[in-house]
Amino acid sequence: MLRKTIIPVVIFVFIISAGLVQAESGMQVAQVTFATAVEDRQPIGPGTSFPTTVERVYCFTAINGAEGEASVSHMWYYNDTEMARVPLSVRAAAWRTWSSKRIMPFWVGQWRVDVESADGDILTSKEFSIASP
Repeated sequence: MLRKTIIPVVIFVFIISAGLVQAESGMQVAQVTFATAVEDRQPIGPGTSFPTTVERVYCFTAINGAEGEASVSHMWYYNDTEMARVPLSVRAAAWRTWSSKRIMPFWVGQWRVDVESADGDILTSKEFSIASP
């Protein structure tokens, strides 16, 4: 009786796992843009260097090739110290998404955002800086 229950459960878990891997297997990051805002699903005020007065930086990311529903995370780093981890849904083959980070005036220096798959693989990484005016 136990064997009859375990086998279908194992098969079900395998099928679900294979589907999740397939959903992310073809996923690629087409664009990463840092900006001061996002309006109408487009980055506004793009750049790679921002003044200490910026208050907030957005990381706009375009994803292509996802099959089914998938996810990515934006990993925000300041001087190689993780400052935030933001999970984001990817619900179509071509999907635009973004996260933002409040920037304190004394956080001058190098920042990096890693775009990470649900499996923990870094799909891409991009840097920006906060500089005194």
